[in-house]
Amino acid sequence: MRIAISGANGRMGRMLIEAVLNHPELTLSVALDHSESNHLGQDAGAFLGKTTGVLITADLSALANADCLIDFTRPEGTLTYLKACRDYKTKMVIGTTGFDEQGKQAIEDASKDIAIVFAPNMSIGVNATLKLLALAAQLLNSGYDAEIFEVHHKHKIDAPSGTALIMGEVIANEWGKNLNDIADWARHGHTGARQDGHIGFSVARGGDIIGEHTVMFCGTGERIEIAHKSSSRATYAQGSCKASIFLRDKATGLYSMSDVISSP
Repeated sequence: MRIAISGANGRMGRMLIEAVLNHPELTLSVALDHSESNHLGQDAGAFLGKTTGVLITADLSALANADCLIDFTRPEGTLTYLKACRDYKTKMVIGTTGFDEQGKQAIEDASKDIAIVFAPNMSIGVNATLKLLALAAQLLNSGYDAEIFEVHHKHKIDAPSGTALIMGEVIANEWGKNLNDIADWARHGHTGARQDGHIGFSVARGGDIIGEHTVMFCGTGERIEIAHKSSSRATYAQGSCKASIFLRDKATGLYSMSDVISSP
């Protein structure tokens, strides 16, 4: 399967390139970067000391030579790539976070023409954690307060993280609620007593922390914690490769990583 990578010179882009080059079922065919990049024209494998023959380019028409684009950029960049992928019938794996409702709608609209896996976190472990959260929320649907804590590096620009939000949505869905109706996004000053049935969010940013998420279900006399901690972005790259292969026989449709990890 021919794979395109965007943000080819970024940390995540390089990790994706390395993962694709080492994957027996995938072939790197396109490496994209922004038009002002100093690395345009450079071999995509140069940082590994490898010659791949794939040169980093800003030319979106190169997507015609790929079966699937893996994208971990920013919402505005992703939406530009989305349009090009739609034009060239190139599938997409989208790990970008921070989309507004209009951006999410654009992805949903594009999925009518191309197959897309869109997930706030591509880690297999995180998505297994979401399944555990769903079960916990079913069992702890009364008498327990849910709190979500997340920590990321100081350069992350959106908060709460996309993963924290989907964790909240999983719990809210199991409780038969809309997350926006029961989320406490921040607490400051005289807040009064905690409301039953609400989900609290706490965010920390600092250093080079890749990502940590902890969900607590707090009852009377006990506390249940479900946590996931990332020590390497390699888990996102590996999950993205699995998502690409999942799309191999899909022509259209919008899929999640839950679909990916549930497939044979």
